[in-house]
Amino acid sequence: MSVWREKLQEEVLDNLLRGAEEILVKHEFVKKLGEGRPLRIKAGFDPTAPDLHLGHTVLINKLKQFQDYGHEILFLIGDFTGMIGDPTGKNITRKPLTQEEVLANAKTYQEQIFKILDPDKTRIVFNSTWMNALSPADLIQLAAKHTVARMLERDDFGKRYKAGQPIAIHEFLYPLIQGYDSVVMKADVELGGTDQKFNLLVGRQLQEVYGQSPQIVITMPILEGLDGVQKMSKSLNNYIGIADAPDDMFGKIMSISDDLMWRYFELLSFEKTAVINNYKEKCALGTENPRNIKFELAKEIVSRFHGGASAGEQAMQNFIAQFQRGAIPDDISEITLKTNAGTYFITHLLKDAGLTGSTSEAVRMINQGAVKIDGEKVSDTKLAIPSGSNHIYQVGKRKFARVALD
Repeated sequence: MSVWREKLQEEVLDNLLRGAEEILVKHEFVKKLGEGRPLRIKAGFDPTAPDLHLGHTVLINKLKQFQDYGHEILFLIGDFTGMIGDPTGKNITRKPLTQEEVLANAKTYQEQIFKILDPDKTRIVFNSTWMNALSPADLIQLAAKHTVARMLERDDFGKRYKAGQPIAIHEFLYPLIQGYDSVVMKADVELGGTDQKFNLLVGRQLQEVYGQSPQIVITMPILEGLDGVQKMSKSLNNYIGIADAPDDMFGKIMSISDDLMWRYFELLSFEKTAVINNYKEKCALGTENPRNIKFELAKEIVSRFHGGASAGEQAMQNFIAQFQRGAIPDDISEITLKTNAGTYFITHLLKDAGLTGSTSEAVRMINQGAVKIDGEKVSDTKLAIPSGSNHIYQVGKRKFARVALD
């Protein structure tokens, strides 16, 4: 093998494994890549919510990298397992979805993933296709290929069992069915989050039982949300939705810390590792402002989900105009509130106008110097606004509203 070819293979391997938490088993993966055939790359998604956020795209981005190297992408929508409810990480039995909810969410998934993946080179499959065809006897035979002891080795099951919390029998079926999906699909590689490791390894075990070469398991980290601490989640309101408007998406990315920026580059960017390392070196040497590097990340991600480079460039220009020059957006909400005693306390106004989630948050934002009225900073948490006033209120960098008091 030529030196050039060896370097090329090393570059491919480095790119495919960039950001990965664990590869089981790496030497088997290298061997499969060396076979020179397109590998069957599987990733499963339960359609538990209609909208995807950037945390979900960590896996989809990795699928895209495999796709760009010519491998076969199998995007599995777990419409059957979605009706069971994934117990991963839960300390209670999760409420299963109805078939109507599963199908509605699955439809939006298909629309959203093709903002990243090539639709002509992606196979979307539903595990109900084969699971609905299994007889009760077939399901019993499948269940016989795993033990309760092995199931209780899974961290969340083990903790619930020791704590005397109920575990429904159908929850044991979830990892079995996920593993059986790999058997039916003859997967060479399965991608999943770190919280899915047990389920992915069940796939390896079942493939061996069924006489197949065991799949390679690649686990990807769980992406932190905007706070840089907890995982990205809609319920925690620290997410960036891939359906967010370009300016909102750009602004949210610019709000993350400089340290978190590198994490996002590693897991969300398609830039080459050498380019990212060059960015890091310039920031470390002080020859580049991290803000400008963050601009590149925000432009790339906005461009990916909103139709190309022009969208990313326009979002950057809008951001500069709005937040670096203090411009007020043209499309701010206009709200009228009724006063009870001729005045409206600022903390209640901010909450009732939807600019803060509570009066306590309003107090905190005022104390942090993050509240302005017509561009002037507010410092008095007990400020009373008189009836008949009409002002523009701002909280933080992105929240504006024109509020008239009646």
